[in-house]
Amino acid sequence: MQIIKSLLKFYFFIFPIFATAQSTYLTQGDKGYRLADRLDVMQPIGREINYSALRPYNRRNMVARVELIDSFYREGIVLPKGLKLFRLTRVDRYNMEHLLLNNTEWVSGSKATFASNKPLLKSLYKSKSNMLEVNSKDFFLVVNPILYGMVGTEKSNSEQLYLNTRGLNARGMIAGKIGFFTSVTDNQERGARFFQQKVLDMRSVPGGGYYQNYKNSGIDYFDARGYFSLNAAKYIDIQFGYDKNFIGNGYRSLFLSDNANSYLFAKLNTKIWKLNFQNIFMELESQFLQRRDTLLDRKYAAMHHVSMNVTKWLNIGLFEGVIFGRKNHFDFQYLNPIIFYRHVEGSIGSPDNALAGIDFKANLANRFQLYGQFLLDEFNLKQVKANSGSWSNKWGIQLGAKYMDVFGIPTLDVQLESNRVRPFTYSHRLAVANYTHYNQLLAHPLGANFQEFIAIVHYQPAPRWTVQAKLISYFQGLDSLGGRNLGSNPLLLYSTRKGDYGYFLGIGRRATGLNALLQLSYELRENLFIDLSAQQRNYAIEGGKGNNNTSLVMAGIRFNFMRREYE
Repeated sequence: MQIIKSLLKFYFFIFPIFATAQSTYLTQGDKGYRLADRLDVMQPIGREINYSALRPYNRRNMVARVELIDSFYREGIVLPKGLKLFRLTRVDRYNMEHLLLNNTEWVSGSKATFASNKPLLKSLYKSKSNMLEVNSKDFFLVVNPILYGMVGTEKSNSEQLYLNTRGLNARGMIAGKIGFFTSVTDNQERGARFFQQKVLDMRSVPGGGYYQNYKNSGIDYFDARGYFSLNAAKYIDIQFGYDKNFIGNGYRSLFLSDNANSYLFAKLNTKIWKLNFQNIFMELESQFLQRRDTLLDRKYAAMHHVSMNVTKWLNIGLFEGVIFGRKNHFDFQYLNPIIFYRHVEGSIGSPDNALAGIDFKANLANRFQLYGQFLLDEFNLKQVKANSGSWSNKWGIQLGAKYMDVFGIPTLDVQLESNRVRPFTYSHRLAVANYTHYNQLLAHPLGANFQEFIAIVHYQPAPRWTVQAKLISYFQGLDSLGGRNLGSNPLLLYSTRKGDYGYFLGIGRRATGLNALLQLSYELRENLFIDLSAQQRNYAIEGGKGNNNTSLVMAGIRFNFMRREYE
């Protein structure tokens, strides 16, 4: 709690009279992200907002950009030379209208069309999107139920798959200066057999945390998230709470993803001129074996990411992060939001796990986006030239591309991505400093020593219909049957390796995986979706016995909640 108290004292001392209206953020899996992705590539207006590499997205910024784009179309404003508006389809306009409908607190224009024709019990669902909405002089509040029921079958598995989720979320503002959000769900789930094995291996729910057994092979778990946010002066947003963050423009992130459980964090985001500078200070759960009625040890992380719009079409960012443990307390030297963490880490004896990286995003011809990340854990140029496979050359690289309205077909979008991470990346000689949280990986879910290819096709042929096809293919080098650490699992200490050389990508027992997924969704009413999906998963380990291939067919209905996927 020391870091929390210090940051809050700092804020209220420096910025007590400058606080202005503060926004909450889009929830994980919100349908608004798809619209944001298309606008980022296809519409040059408002790109100076520069938020696409940092998730979750600020609701206020999203609404501001949608309203700005809409005003240019409605008023026929001529853009500066070299810029042009791209044609908005009927589906794009529908998505823009419904993003405003779901973020009414920031809409500056008319809200007449947002009112429900038939409120429930005169006070509920006065708005088409919200069960309860209060909008008074100094108080704004939205409350919505969360429901998710999903059932499915798995090939050669007599047990039915299911997910049963019930909960509530709420967001709002107090006196126009403090924003807040909370979400609570209770879940019972029986996933595919490979999902069940993952739960046992990690001793936690993928993407979640603590669980209890439920009816044989099922699990029962609770998920709660929440935060409050403040806006300091004009350019600095401050957020404190328990949730997830994501850094990057890709489907995966090699810096920080939303793959793991939620965590306690304090975040500062400074946006000025062409720069966006974000600092995240995190309290994480250290690696553990026991979890019931046991106070888990803590470890800590400090990360910052600065990005700049170098041109109207090119954005470049720098990332730096450090994971460290100090017997359940924060090291205050890492509170400095500007200094290089590598310098701090070295000055105190280099006991921590410091990483650095660079990322870029280039938008071309209002149709294409190229993006990528390069993560550097450790690097030895001499050994790279020698091609010796030195264990100390720990790095990862991501390259990707997005193509909107493929072959001129409206709302048919394709994304291709490649991720490659060398052995021992993210690992450390101390368990308290590896790049994990709650026995889950903070960046890429495969860990290290792998090559992955992803292809995603997203099509929205009509406003309420969405079709998505996804293909994920990868290979990974696993540890030997004798228990030799070959660098694929960041939870293992790199000091347990045998030898310093010969660690080339894919070394070890070669595991190959293929995930093919087809999903169909229909929005029955606002934020109420009916989902159908079919999935084929093939998995094989070199020299392994048995058949690890399986097929899944799932059907579900969800309300105000993201879709559950088994990847």
